Amino acid sequence: MIDYKAAPFYLNEEQIQWVEDTLANMGLQEKIEQIFCPMAFMQQPEAVKGMIREHKFGGLMFRAGDAANLQECLRAGQEASQVPLFYAANLEDGGNGIAEEGTYMGRQMLIAATGDTHKAYQLGKICGREGAAVGVNYAFAPVVDIDYNFHNPITNVRTYGSDPEKVLAMGEAYMRGVTEEGLIVSVKHFPGDGVDERDQHLLTSVNSLSMEEWEGTYGRIYRGLIEQGAQTVMVGHIAMPAMEEYYDKKPCKNVIPASQSKNILRYLREELHFNGLISTDASPMVGFTSVSQRRTAVPLAIENGCDMFLFTKDLEEDIRYMREGYENGILSEGRLNEAAGRMLATKAAMGLVEKKAAGTLSPGPEALSVLRCGEHVAWAKECADQGVTLVKDRLDILPLDVRRHKRVLLEIIGDFPSNDRVREHFVRLLEKEGFEITLYEPETPETIFIDGEVEKFRNKYDLVLYIGNIENASNKTVARINWHTLFGAGNNLPWFAQEMPVVFVSVGNPYHLFDVPMVPAYVNGYCHSPYVIEAVVEKLMGRSEFKGISPMDPFCGTFGCDL
Repeated sequence: MIDYKAAPFYLNEEQIQWVEDTLANMGLQEKIEQIFCPMAFMQQPEAVKGMIREHKFGGLMFRAGDAANLQECLRAGQEASQVPLFYAANLEDGGNGIAEEGTYMGRQMLIAATGDTHKAYQLGKICGREGAAVGVNYAFAPVVDIDYNFHNPITNVRTYGSDPEKVLAMGEAYMRGVTEEGLIVSVKHFPGDGVDERDQHLLTSVNSLSMEEWEGTYGRIYRGLIEQGAQTVMVGHIAMPAMEEYYDKKPCKNVIPASQSKNILRYLREELHFNGLISTDASPMVGFTSVSQRRTAVPLAIENGCDMFLFTKDLEEDIRYMREGYENGILSEGRLNEAAGRMLATKAAMGLVEKKAAGTLSPGPEALSVLRCGEHVAWAKECADQGVTLVKDRLDILPLDVRRHKRVLLEIIGDFPSNDRVREHFVRLLEKEGFEITLYEPETPETIFIDGEVEKFRNKYDLVLYIGNIENASNKTVARINWHTLFGAGNNLPWFAQEMPVVFVSVGNPYHLFDVPMVPAYVNGYCHSPYVIEAVVEKLMGRSEFKGISPMDPFCGTFGCDL
């Protein structure tokens, strides 16, 4: 039974009646489709409208696109749906999570490096305001994973760092900012990522903490956010043996993703007293089905405690798997009704029913004026100024001086589509300062630095500046540096760290000192937003002090990285 009057719903009698009546009037197929939240790849209003008329989905998730076009698409879907829709987006870093024109406030680790929870609140306000302007009502954020393992390629700068208290404080502030703008949050990824070094997109990862360790870290965070009114929790494809053993009272011998684990979902309900909506993480991830057939995993996720099924591998097939699971007894009628009921109750708690009746579910074109508005840009610039972190400068290379460092060899590390934009921005700003920039080209014979070339190299350049643009991205096993090297004897490796001034600036993965401990000056920007790049150059030039404080160990607990 669901207590609709309790947190986080707080429904009145009229709202409860709407939930019960709506559920009672739904057929089996409507209930099944109500618990689905697929990814909407189409960005044409008529296509969205047709999809919703064909399937009575509970919600859709959109990636970033043209704001005006997306707003029309979202409006068309709401008009076509009898029951108000959830519209979700990954609003982790700012309004750019839904609108290409949105404000890129910064990755969560940049926010944490400011040490100011008000910046997390401002991030929430930007996400809420700009998301709502497009028509989004559901933020798939905050990420409250703890960045315990520096090898993990997917947690990393998406987190608020490695201190559970800071993660909780930042998560609470973000949640407050978002919900004040009328959106709900999805606290993710239960029971917590960041212990394992592997990515749950690629396999079922493992949270290996004991229950005592978990309760003092991840448990502290989830309890705190649930007490503060978190409306939904997203469950990852993360196994947690200790939580299985808590109920089974015997050693766990199976790798069970939390999204299918009756024990882990039971702990969230019974021990953390979460009464709200539980969502799976993206179901196409290999971590979801690495230990079971999909036709079983799809209905089992709902039967064992999830309420919303996120994304599909094949839309029609997954819907069929859910219905077949119901018909074959894998998914019970009670759990299906409970899941659909929580979907409806969450919508009622958000006031979506009244908004639909009043015709105010979808904003008008004028709402888009908030995107990248002056206030939001000012907040983003302040965040960059306060977050960019000087990790070390043991030879006092900084600040840069065009008289001493005029001839700069610049290299962008990484192979991401954003490389060109990042390179052009840095080159433009540095050339404006008067530096002569030479871009490293791996195919150029003179850049193959081997025996006998040291003096020639020293006479040609005054400074080597590395820009690490290795982004935090899913479906990668590592976020490390790949060099263009000749038998480890040179090329673009920092073999010259003892020969001349070398500075490494990371605008992605903050753990690169693990691979370049010999570099004497190292800066973390945490993301490649234009505001961060501009702040980095200001600080390299000495016009602005470095204010950021590392929210994790940039030295990776490795001897020599801090020397």
